[in-house]
Amino acid sequence: MDPHLLRTFVTVARLRSFSAAAGELGYTQSAISQQIAALESDLGLPLLSRRPVEPTPAGERLLEHAGPLLLRLRAARADVLRAAAPPAYRLRLAATPLALNATLAGRLARARAAQPRLEVTVLGCGREDVAALVASGEAEIGLADGVAAPSDPLRLPESGPLTVVGVAEEELVVALPPGHPLAGRPGLRLADLVDARWLQTTLCPLERLRALQGEGFPAALDHRGDDVQTVLNLVRAGHGLTLLPAPLLPATLPATLLPATLPTALPTALPGAPLSAGPLPAAPGASGACGVPLLTPRLVHRVEMLHGALPPGPAADLARTLEAREQA
Repeated sequence: MDPHLLRTFVTVARLRSFSAAAGELGYTQSAISQQIAALESDLGLPLLSRRPVEPTPAGERLLEHAGPLLLRLRAARADVLRAAAPPAYRLRLAATPLALNATLAGRLARARAAQPRLEVTVLGCGREDVAALVASGEAEIGLADGVAAPSDPLRLPESGPLTVVGVAEEELVVALPPGHPLAGRPGLRLADLVDARWLQTTLCPLERLRALQGEGFPAALDHRGDDVQTVLNLVRAGHGLTLLPAPLLPATLPATLLPATLPTALPTALPGAPLSAGPLPAAPGASGACGVPLLTPRLVHRVEMLHGALPPGPAADLARTLEAREQA
């Protein structure tokens, strides 16, 4: 199967237009039609209906394979070019919104101090895009974050032969308004919060919590963005709960209270308004949301680094510094 024809098919299917695909790919509309016809002839099946332009059932099946196939081809090209390229001092670091935390920002600073010529561009992106950017060569190194059990790998999309290694883990807290009935608790169990009102966010997808704890976790509000401050504002206003890394939120406990002293059992009955009630107002004068430690299950905010084969040079040195936990 000709990858050029496959790329044309994917573009037409995405844009739902032969003329728009011609403009994007730099061909004439006639050439696009000929390429689609050649691909259909090769497979012996119609892949696109013409009026309106949309994939046929066979075309839908091909689309499921086309994206990963084209990505693997781009990844192979990028991997070969990386191996033969001279050392580059301009590096691109793809990172999800919470991946470049204080610890990793500090390691990045050490790397730049050790290599004065190093120029780093941080590319903000979604968790599903990090591996693709690295595999295709659009970024030399990637950082992706998510909720996981300690030392368990994140569930990242398959994007070819990449090295993936955990580089940081932080404790998680339940984010809620200061006036919430649970705000003063020393700790919370996820099992006690299955009926609470939650925010559906890219920072903490509810599907992940359901996979860990079972059904529940109704979404009170769906936030389709990755701005942390917006999520904190929504929590503060009582729209729902979420899980966030502990460093993002003020502790509700004295500094001397260590996790080992937290109770292992909590009553499921809640004082005051039930968890399934409507939005709760924040405490008067509260400056923002607060965090209560998550007791069980044991979960962490995990950050993983992704990269392809890195020849000796600035990129490999940066990867080693980002991985150097013992120096953090």
